[in-house]
Amino acid sequence: MTTLLDPALIGPALSQPETVLGALDFAGVAVFAATGALAAAREKHDFVTFAFFAAVTGVGGGTLRDLLIDAPVFWVQDWRYIAVCLAGALAVWLVGAGAWRFRALLWLDAVGLGAYGVLGAAKAEAFGAPPLICIVMGALTACFGGIVRDLLAGQPSILLRREITVSAAILAATVYVLARASGLDHWPAAAIAAPAGFALRAGALVRGWSLPAFPGGLVRKG
Repeated sequence: MTTLLDPALIGPALSQPETVLGALDFAGVAVFAATGALAAAREKHDFVTFAFFAAVTGVGGGTLRDLLIDAPVFWVQDWRYIAVCLAGALAVWLVGAGAWRFRALLWLDAVGLGAYGVLGAAKAEAFGAPPLICIVMGALTACFGGIVRDLLAGQPSILLRREITVSAAILAATVYVLARASGLDHWPAAAIAAPAGFALRAGALVRGWSLPAFPGGLVRKG
């Protein structure tokens, strides 16, 4: 049987940047915060909106995860997460305009999907969730902030796009859960799973991969 992390230890494990999962946690927040700020940049908003978009996108998925698994909401316990979001917003603001912004958003999103797919699964595992729920929590952690970002920016939600996005987070979470079930420690499992999720999303960006669409549809008569 896979040994669960002690929930009493999950705070230090995920809030210290020098640990692997901690590094993924802060990196995921930073990356998603940057995508939120980039979405605000596309609409030419002011810096307050930049910061709001960055914070909502950066911590949105993790907030939903913590509420669902009955864990203390991570950014309320550690001010550094909001500081990272504000730093990401400031970085995007200072870099300024450029045609590269949309592509940057896509690639940063790809990094975040892999990292946060693993983080969500790892934290759910630490609080005793069964494997399938760990995978669901990984997907929610990685995708919910982006969904809120797109809604705020008036863009089509990632859930309504046929391109591979949510599937990349599911893959990262699934690989992590399977690696843990096979006996790997958290760090090697994360080192395999996060790149797997990123690679799937990268393939979608570079080669146009997508999942098969439903072959039929409703046909109206008359």
